[in-house]
Amino acid sequence: MTATLDTPRTTTRAKKAPARRELPTTAQVFDPAVPSPPSAAAHLSEAQVAELAKELDAIRAEVVANLGEKDAAYIRRIIKLQRGLEIGGRGALLFSLLPPAWIAGTAALTAAKILDNMELGHNILHGQWDWMRDEKIHSTTWEWDHASPSASWQKSHNYEHHTFTNVRGKDRDLGYAIMRITPEQEWKPADLIQPLTNVVLSLIFEWGIAIYDVELEKVQAGIKPWDEAKAELMTLWRKARKQLAKDYILFPLLSGPGFVPTALANLTANTLRNVWSHAVIFCGHFPDGTETFDEDRLEGETQGQWYVRQMLGSANLTGGKLFHLMTGNLSHQIEHHLFPDVPSNHYARIAPKVQEICERYGLPYTAGSLPKQYSKVVRKIVRLAFPGGA
Repeated sequence: MTATLDTPRTTTRAKKAPARRELPTTAQVFDPAVPSPPSAAAHLSEAQVAELAKELDAIRAEVVANLGEKDAAYIRRIIKLQRGLEIGGRGALLFSLLPPAWIAGTAALTAAKILDNMELGHNILHGQWDWMRDEKIHSTTWEWDHASPSASWQKSHNYEHHTFTNVRGKDRDLGYAIMRITPEQEWKPADLIQPLTNVVLSLIFEWGIAIYDVELEKVQAGIKPWDEAKAELMTLWRKARKQLAKDYILFPLLSGPGFVPTALANLTANTLRNVWSHAVIFCGHFPDGTETFDEDRLEGETQGQWYVRQMLGSANLTGGKLFHLMTGNLSHQIEHHLFPDVPSNHYARIAPKVQEICERYGLPYTAGSLPKQYSKVVRKIVRLAFPGGA
């Protein structure tokens, strides 16, 4: 089996670009009068940035050149594990009237949903396993246990977020159009409730992302036609009703008199999956140490400058192998942003190399435990709920 991935950045972006009309402008308003702190990369010369790019290109090339059967076996093993957990969990919930069965079934189903969302869905839809040429494990055919239709999520995440990472006015993931998480964003009274908004979002994260992908704030701002958004909402509804029917009608019915406990177990599993994925994603993008950038940063941006932006705009989480697996290896968010279409099972191995490069070039390599990083995220959200904060 021979791996053939695209070259970095340009072609990777292009293959994920949407076929429809481009709408790169966000509806968020940023105040140019608010001073941004100096970038941690301000000391680098053009020659140093170019050399850094060569080193990172070499890391990527080495991984791609050695992809093979061992990697294919890994992703098939994770798929088998995920499906086994789901079957086992749903099987146990047929007896959900019994507390031990309810607890065991809910735990297994929660783990299955997390794996499906993080290590499988997110990474397969990034094209990390397209090199296998397996139509069942391919970014163009995979559908996940998530409210968002795969194609809609790929457009907003793979293309917009990974292309314009942390660029103010371009990356809609800065606050997800409902929160202020950088002081350059103009404050509005509605921001006062964003600590509560963050809690609610964590509980319904898959649904929040699904609606977010429709870009309703652009409709309100007059930069996206309502007819286009309406068509996307209908696509979302067709996917969402299948999810709702599966978790809250079909499988509860199979439990007979255990209908209500099984429905509650499914709700619990979905909620825990949402809270987990929300925490991992927010800790990878918003803790102290991550930078945001002006739009003019994109003008003539080189491969090396793009790499630097990914490193400065991302943060890692520390933990063991099981922890990394359950985060979909997004605990290695820096490596993921550098190489979004490289299989995630390689991130742990290349992370020390990336960290060494950061140290050698005088760049921060932001990392910390989940509790530590999430506390910083919450602190930022609370502070920026009020005016100022620069």
